[in-house]
Amino acid sequence: MRQAQLEDLPVTGPTFLQIGPGDFPEPSIARTHSHHFMIRAETLGFTRYAPAYLSPQATGKNLLIGANFASAASGYDEKAAILNHAIPLSQQLQYYKEYQGKLNKIAGRKKAASIIKGALYILSGGSSDFIQNYYTNPLINKFVTPDQYSSFLVDTFSSFVKDLYKLGARKIGVTSLPPLGCLPATRTLFGFHENGCVTRINNDAQGFNKKMNSTAAKLQKQLPGLKIVVFNIFKPLYDLVQSPSNFGFTEARRGCCGTGIVETTSLLCNPKSLGTCSNATQYVFWDSVHPSEAANRVLADALIVQGINLIG
Repeated sequence: MRQAQLEDLPVTGPTFLQIGPGDFPEPSIARTHSHHFMIRAETLGFTRYAPAYLSPQATGKNLLIGANFASAASGYDEKAAILNHAIPLSQQLQYYKEYQGKLNKIAGRKKAASIIKGALYILSGGSSDFIQNYYTNPLINKFVTPDQYSSFLVDTFSSFVKDLYKLGARKIGVTSLPPLGCLPATRTLFGFHENGCVTRINNDAQGFNKKMNSTAAKLQKQLPGLKIVVFNIFKPLYDLVQSPSNFGFTEARRGCCGTGIVETTSLLCNPKSLGTCSNATQYVFWDSVHPSEAANRVLADALIVQGINLIG
């Protein structure tokens, strides 16, 4: 069983990708998709893509491949997800329980239990909570510090992992926050006169990641049989932005699409947008928040080793 927000869908909230034990060849690793970046599925060894759970394709034997429960603009913050008209994480979990019931009918209870236990789950989130909620909502950022907000989000992550564990999950990968201060949109909105990445926002992301790593380590000790890995996306993307030419890129300050500083794929950005570049492979970012396909390949390859323990 697997759950995923993959490839073409802009991931702006938690995604948990569950890959059945028969669907990835050893010693392959995955590429998953976190908020503003993706670990491409085939790197993890996917041979097929799990359908979105609410799509017409998520029926019958297609459910043996898995299902995508993610929702753009969702996040660990339940209230923010609702305000963004996204499916909150609690509802995604309910859909997952419903999915398990369907899997029991398709594969049989014993086989379904085996699939669930042997599957790989990938969860990503947190970026939209900060960028689309915390930094833009004075009702929050005037009264709650970034450190306090990080603790709140990580507590939600911890509870979610425990819920997945109770439902049979034993192999869980979670993505860290990327260097949020290096995204073109963040530079535009919050950079003011600062050259380069927005330091305070990157510091917030690193603070969150530190809490995430600590919590994941505690969960692995608390929950027998659990394998959990935090995929560190911060450093490889930061390195790409700081030294793009080292990786074959020429532009890291703006995206390829449109002006490259405010547009996002989900709203204003597409290959036909006015001003879209003709050489996207030279750009670290496709739009103002999402890395390009070429950058995603570099990022995915940088994370392969981190996930080896989840495959065994």
